[in-house]
Amino acid sequence: MKKLFLLVFTLLFSLILMGCSGEKKEEKTKVEPKKEVLKVGMELAYPPFEMSEKDGTPSGVSVDFAKALGKYLGKDVVIENIAWDGLIPSLKTGKIDLIISSMTITDERKKSIDFSIPYAQTSLAILTNKNSQVSSIEDLNVEGKKVAVKKGSTGHIYAKDNLPNAEILVFDKEAACVLEVVQGKADGFLYDQLTIYKNYAKNKDTTIALLKPFQKDFEYWGVALRQNDPLKQKVDEFIKKAKEDGTFDGFAKKYLTDAKKTFDELGIPFFF
Repeated sequence: MKKLFLLVFTLLFSLILMGCSGEKKEEKTKVEPKKEVLKVGMELAYPPFEMSEKDGTPSGVSVDFAKALGKYLGKDVVIENIAWDGLIPSLKTGKIDLIISSMTITDERKKSIDFSIPYAQTSLAILTNKNSQVSSIEDLNVEGKKVAVKKGSTGHIYAKDNLPNAEILVFDKEAACVLEVVQGKADGFLYDQLTIYKNYAKNKDTTIALLKPFQKDFEYWGVALRQNDPLKQKVDEFIKKAKEDGTFDGFAKKYLTDAKKTFDELGIPFFF
């Protein structure tokens, strides 16, 4: 009898253990899988679009844009801070999934990468020194005038193609171009309107911002992707939705209130 009791007890105990083990396995299957990661490349040196907080946290219009896009795609966003010249190579080699870095859509770039539909429009403008007596782009295309440009930017391309009489000073950083103008070493700096406005606002004692467009057409910014990437369709869908539901208006209100007010006063079409 005692042996039978021990046998029954052992069988019951084993069944209980198996039941507990099954529950644990079932609990493990309920663990949510990790989200896919969307790696977004940008150069964090272009406030208020791409910048870093004091603790190094990425912030700005493009960062908020990337996070909103990631949420729409159901992916966790990782921002990769990459020097401007390294963005397209990083995209092509798969180090990043896309670029959101205030990048102008150009025919030259489209030879090696794809772009989303435009999410913003802009035009080149001029930051000039108060003592340079420059009031138009024609005033810069004069022998003896010096024009600062950021290497590889559309301002660099424009100056090279359209200002044959000026001396073109090429720098790797936007800040270096601005400093040349502030110190009177350059007569003008060509860059997009919002950047020119921002740097003028910081240096009102020494500079003037010539914001009215001098190009025939606007420049358009897009999200850069690898050629034939099926992700483009989803990115395009998000941009259309964000324009319709006020997402981009929210970015402007958060980061660009003063600039929008100035553009409206001058009758210049705004960025978004």
